Amino acid sequence: MRRTLVACQILAVALIVCIAGNGQAQVMGEEAELDRLRAKAEDAMGNDDAETAAMSMGRAALMAAQLSKRQTEPAPRQTFNATEHLYRSQEHGYRAIALFRRAGGELPASAGVCGSLQLAQLELRHAQEALSGPNDTEGKNTASPRRKAAQQSMEDWSIVLDSIQGEFRCPS
Repeated sequence: MRRTLVACQILAVALIVCIAGNGQAQVMGEEAELDRLRAKAEDAMGNDDAETAAMSMGRAALMAAQLSKRQTEPAPRQTFNATEHLYRSQEHGYRAIALFRRAGGELPASAGVCGSLQLAQLELRHAQEALSGPNDTEGKNTASPRRKAAQQSMEDWSIVLDSIQGEFRCPS
């Protein structure tokens, strides 16, 4: 009887560990998928395929939103929320490039293209605001690598977006 009880307890602990580990693996898998979608968008832009890049960034933004909602700690939630806005900004920017090319590339860009770029600027501001709050990193003095990467991406994207607006002769 006692052996059966001990065996059941060991089995229960093993089952709990497996379930908890599987949940963590799923989150890590989703973060890897987020990174894969971002890389796919960057590759598409490298190949002058703005439409595919916009679609991939849209999917990455959805994944970031899901990850943000699943976070229990405020710092990762804030980081994924900012990442969602950044990726939405990039989606709008890439879509503007695709629209511009589809319209023949005539300057100045159409109101639709400039409107997409304004949406990109708005989403970028939301991303910057999301990361401008206090960095709650659970007592650590350093920001997470994902947060640092998001901040750097925002800085880089801000420069690119300003350049695109100027090149397309869109009002600021």
